[in-house]
Amino acid sequence: MGARRALHFVFKVGDRPRTARFYRQLLGMSVLRHEEFEEGCKASCNGPYDGKWSKTMVGYGPEDNHFVAELTYNYGIGEYRLGNDFLGITLVSSQAVSNAKEMGWPLKEVTAGVFETEAPGGYKFYLEDKEQLKQDPVLKVTLGVSDLRKSISYWSDLLGMKIYEKDEEKQRALLGYADNQCKLELKTVGGAVDHGTAFGRIAFSCAKEELPNIEALMKKENQKILTPLVSLDTPGKATVQVIILADPDGHEICFVGDEAFRDLSKVDPNGDKLLNDAMEADKSDSWFAAQKKKKASA
Repeated sequence: MGARRALHFVFKVGDRPRTARFYRQLLGMSVLRHEEFEEGCKASCNGPYDGKWSKTMVGYGPEDNHFVAELTYNYGIGEYRLGNDFLGITLVSSQAVSNAKEMGWPLKEVTAGVFETEAPGGYKFYLEDKEQLKQDPVLKVTLGVSDLRKSISYWSDLLGMKIYEKDEEKQRALLGYADNQCKLELKTVGGAVDHGTAFGRIAFSCAKEELPNIEALMKKENQKILTPLVSLDTPGKATVQVIILADPDGHEICFVGDEAFRDLSKVDPNGDKLLNDAMEADKSDSWFAAQKKKKASA
């Protein structure tokens, strides 16, 4: 098994301006790239929707060596129902804590020096009030599971993750592909995992030649494959190969060929402007307000 990298987590967002403000002004992340699409993605990148959508990658540095957030916005959908599948992202940034206080953004100290806040849509973030790390400040993504042992077996035995911590008493485990990467924390939710309509997706990269092996292993083990190995074209950019899996609790997992993805994910210096222009051109909020209507809920 070659080197694998944790890449990003996908969030569906209904309020793009407030979401952009949270990531840029509160967390202090940068827009790495922004793309607009006229129709749905072959690999359901924007969920089960066929209409116009956008993708904005935000993070503390280039996708080559930072775990980032992918913000997908489906035009016309104003909100999504949260489940108990996504339990939060933990990052180190005293600056983010200060920003939240200055902005009057709700902030709650849950343990000494760790503050809980929410992105628009209700997605939880845990901010450690320490100086931001020179390397990637994003420490871990926490997902809810129904059976910890079963989930550990899937992520470790089948997907090759190293187990860093395991706490049977607290029913949690920490896994990852490398010491210097964002980790995956699995935590028991005490029942079935509900993905709501906001269900996200976690993405990793691997060598392109590994993708057919992953697909073959999942077939052999009778595991769920949501999207068989497929090539995705982005006009003017690299064509990437991806496969989408689902773990025992239905968490969506994307594996993408590393070489092409590094080319695709280069930082676009115009990303910030492209996002701002798209938000300015999107008059849907004012139209719905004028009609005294609410945007659709997924």
